[in-house]
Amino acid sequence: MSRSPKSNVSLADLAHQKLEELIVTLELKPGVVWSEQSLADVVAIGRTPVREAIKRLEADRLIETVPRHGVRISDINLYEQLQVVEFRSHLERLISASAATKALPEERKQLIQMGLAFEKAAEESDILAYVRAVFAANQYIAQCARNPFVFKAITPLFALSRRFYYRYHDELSNLGQVSQLHAARARAVALGKADAAEQAADELMKYIDQFTRSIFLREVGRI
Repeated sequence: MSRSPKSNVSLADLAHQKLEELIVTLELKPGVVWSEQSLADVVAIGRTPVREAIKRLEADRLIETVPRHGVRISDINLYEQLQVVEFRSHLERLISASAATKALPEERKQLIQMGLAFEKAAEESDILAYVRAVFAANQYIAQCARNPFVFKAITPLFALSRRFYYRYHDELSNLGQVSQLHAARARAVALGKADAAEQAADELMKYIDQFTRSIFLREVGRI
């Protein structure tokens, strides 16, 4: 029988979530070197779970090990971001269609609530609430697809995408539009129609691709 996405959070998971959000929201700035102990102090969690979280963040390309110095917060790489969007576009289509057919009734209700969270973030122009809503919805929909291999492939791309958007969102003032696209995808999955979910994912990723390319072309033009 299908099982609901896991809700239990270990200390290592909690450390990962806290550090990831600090990186995504640029509280931990790109290029800055930190010691393992200093990061443990920042999130108020012990060094052992933080060490495990650092390994995961390094695998996700958000942190780099600097021998004899500690760890460095990775820079935002515009070329890599284009590759992130390209790969993610294919995965999101598959995930959305699969989740639409495999989500349980209680999960569909939760997805409707997630759609409302996007709308609330847009109404209040709350970028942090938006980032948290994206984290929750993307992870939840990917889990509802019930394909551990696809979930493992796409999870590292989520944080890179959120950090990129957080860094550049002010320059395009498009929080309302992108929130509506996320909400529409969540609702399409909740309705259980694979074709509609695929289309909603395509529209969301098309927008993300256009946003990413516009920033890329502008930044490259400045070099």
